[in-house]
This record gives sequence, C-alpha cells and structure tokens, in this order.
Amino acid sequence: MNTLKKPETARRLFDMMKGITLRGLEVFEALASTGSVAQAAARTGLSQPAVSQQLRNLEAALSTDLIDHGRRPMRLTPAGTLFLHRAEAALAELRLAQSELTVMDLAHLRALSIGIIDDFDDSLTPRLATILADSLTGCQFKMITASSNDLALAMVEKRLHLAISASTGRPLEGVIEHPLARDPFMLVAPKGTKVAENALPAPDGLPFLRYDADQLIRHQIEAHLAGHMGDHPERFEIGSHLALMAMVARGIGWTITTPLGYMRAHRFHGDLVAYPLPGSPFSRQISLFASEDWADDVPLNVAQTMRRLIKTHMIDPALAELSFLSGHLQVLEA
Repeated sequence: MNTLKKPETARRLFDMMKGITLRGLEVFEALASTGSVAQAAARTGLSQPAVSQQLRNLEAALSTDLIDHGRRPMRLTPAGTLFLHRAEAALAELRLAQSELTVMDLAHLRALSIGIIDDFDDSLTPRLATILADSLTGCQFKMITASSNDLALAMVEKRLHLAISASTGRPLEGVIEHPLARDPFMLVAPKGTKVAENALPAPDGLPFLRYDADQLIRHQIEAHLAGHMGDHPERFEIGSHLALMAMVARGIGWTITTPLGYMRAHRFHGDLVAYPLPGSPFSRQISLFASEDWADDVPLNVAQTMRRLIKTHMIDPALAELSFLSGHLQVLEA
C-alpha cells in the first residue's frame, strides 16, 4: 500500500505546485493586507478582474478558500491565515534572492565609495553593504551615512562614486540621477490625538516639531506649507528621525515626516498615529546619484537592487500598516 500512496501523493503535490505562481502569492499578500480588490489591484499593478482571477487560481490550486468572500472588507479564513505566514516567508526569501542576484559581477572595480542617507540605517544599509561586499573581490570599498545636502555636495566634488539620498529637484553638475522611490509626506501625532480632516493641528494645541534647519527635508516641508506655517512658532528643531518620533510618541508634539522616516521608528508605533497630510499631496523622491563618468552598468544594477530592497523591507510593511499610502508610496522604475 505504501508504495502506491507515495507516487499518488507526489503527483498531487506536483499538480498543486503547478497552480501556485509568484504573481498569485503577491496578489494574495496584497489582498490580505488591504482587504480590498481595488487596493490590491493598485498595489500590484493589475486590473481588478486579474486580481480576482489570480486569487481563484491560487484557491483552486490549494483546494481551499483563503478569503471569506462573503465579507467586506475581505477577511482571511483560518486556512488563509495559516497560508499567509508561509506565503510571506516565501516572498521575502524570493525578493531577497532577487536583490542579491542583481549585483553580482563587481570584481572588475578597483574602488567603490557610496553614501546613503540615514533613513535606511536600520534595515537597508546593512543589506546593501553585505550584497556589495560579497561582489567586490579585491576592491577598496567605502560606505558612509550623511544628510542629503552633504551627499549632493560630495557627488559634485567627486568625493563619492554613488549616493542614495533625497533629490533636491535640481540637476547636479556631472551627476546622473536614477529615481528609486516616491516617499510622500504625512502627519504623525501622539496616539489619541484627534486631527481635523483637511487641516493641520490647531496652533494652541501641541507644538509642531520641526526637522533641523540644515536638512533638505525641512526645506521641502516648509516650502510646500509656506502659507500655513506662520501660526506655528519655532520651538523645536530635531536632526534625527528616531529622536523626532520618540518625542511625538512621548506626547511632546506632532510633526510632518515621510513613511521611510516613520518606518525606522517601529519601536514607537504603538504610541503614534499617522494621517494623510491635509491639502494636496506632495512627496520627496529618493534617488541614486552616480558620476556621469561611469562607462558600465554598475549604477543601474545598484539602483535596481535598491528598488527591490526598498519595496520588500520598507514600502510593503508601510502599506500593510498605513493603507492611505497606497498609490502614493511606491517604487519608481527606471
């Protein structure tokens, strides 16, 4: 009996695996986090009918319902909850493998220096460092962390080969810009704070906590909200994302930041609440900057690796937590 059951079991497993596709897993992950076909379609770039079809194909392959189709917003069935943990682990490994395979042949480089803004210190910078170091055999490798303004100056003065930072919106002489991600601004306040729709917090309430005056992000925020900032006296200037989020979590004030800055402060999320920024949405662009002297594809390969790392480790978790960012926080393809 056992010799007959083993081939039959293997055939069933093989038939099931044929129906499980990478796209199907991505659609299921998006549906599980948003509870909406429309939002899952926006996140995956598919049409709504295509999202529904991918889900049907996956459920057929597994011979079970993963989502309770009779409820809105959609909710996972017990089987769906169990499968989601496996699917997320599989997708994370696949995405990391993709990133590691993107930059492989850097052995020809004699030296590489790269600067990165501190937004990525916790998760992306260590991963990028190890990916590059594994490929840089016999190469002098330097990686630094600095502000966007300092990195822009270093690129113009040719003290760095590559830099990953917020874009100033102006071309830099002798430097080529490769867009990586759109990082929208949003309002963050202490948990329990009520913020009126389409309005900044009242000036007589908690104070507005600003970024340090030398930082590019401070200039971008105040240039956009120039007509609204006069009512908020300048009492606090903070140069660190983490310190800023810690102060908000403590109830000292509210601030305007971006999802990439907010996601660094995950330890404080239980004491924070995030809202869409009132008025017309605006965002900063994160880019890779490379000297125009490059004659090969190294900048393009590093840029593509960063896009995948940003999506996997920052954008996807942010969208799962803050659904209002869907369609605004996104990777920018070349």
